[in-house]
Amino acid sequence: MVMELILFSWEAVRSWLDGRLAWQPWAIIVAALMLDGLLGEPRRGHPLVAFGKVATGLERRLPERLRGYWGGCLALVVLVLPVTLPVLMLPREATIAAQWPAVLLLYLCLGGRSLASHARAVGRALERGALPVARRRVGRMVSRDVEELSERQVAAATVESVLENGNDAVVAPLLWFWLGGPAAAVAWRLVNTLDAMWGYRSPRYQRFGFCAARLDDLLGWLPARITCLGYAAAGRCGPALSCWWRQGGRMTSPNAGPVMACGAGALGLRLGGSARYDGQRRHRPALGWGSAPRGADINRALGLLWRALVIWMVLLAAVVWLVRAWG
Repeated sequence: MVMELILFSWEAVRSWLDGRLAWQPWAIIVAALMLDGLLGEPRRGHPLVAFGKVATGLERRLPERLRGYWGGCLALVVLVLPVTLPVLMLPREATIAAQWPAVLLLYLCLGGRSLASHARAVGRALERGALPVARRRVGRMVSRDVEELSERQVAAATVESVLENGNDAVVAPLLWFWLGGPAAAVAWRLVNTLDAMWGYRSPRYQRFGFCAARLDDLLGWLPARITCLGYAAAGRCGPALSCWWRQGGRMTSPNAGPVMACGAGALGLRLGGSARYDGQRRHRPALGWGSAPRGADINRALGLLWRALVIWMVLLAAVVWLVRAWG
């Protein structure tokens, strides 16, 4: 019985590897990245926006007795499962032409072009010396108070957002798609959205958002480390790895800390420092090394993200080619 279970498990793993280490998942990822690069996020009717509105409405209507830990877990399950279960039932055709639903779903999970557009808009405002405009634009990317930010603080907030959201909105959906298909990518994006809405340590969300925050930490652990390795390979490798190792655990988030520390080290920048959230100043540990970011460093951060992505795509293509050639 034990031997049969071992053989069954091995066959399941080998079947999974045969499916993942093939050209089809790689081609779907490339197609989705091309769609995101060409079209960006839909300006109207984005499914994630609709999902966020439903989540907000559900949270506001919950009675007080369901606003604890278990109520937050129940709300997450009620919101995420009805969306991901139908995706599991999508047909798995052999040809790439029949995989357009997977390409479309993965494209909708990506936010690379949107991230780049918002970041470059901040950079252009800083180049013109339009600090109030830059503050308003960075306010669409971060949750901190932006009214009193200096030019360098605006640049730093934008660089931090690029590094962190490069993982959340680009690398993590792609990795989860490669590991588990469209349903895994969709589940990640939904959980990450709920964490962005509920994952605060405020009286309102400290218990209710606990499940979404911890599940986001769990699902984001592996993608964050993959992102760190990509940043190190695409930038200053030694400082990036050193900052990751020495500073990654300074932040309360087990994923944002390593990603921003490693990215800052790869760019030779100093991030972190105190910031105001909801009118209260909070101390944040220093991450990276070097000087504080300027407006030009925003494009450098975007370049680091895209180089890291290209490195991983080329590496995955090489692995697939070797497996197919030797198989």
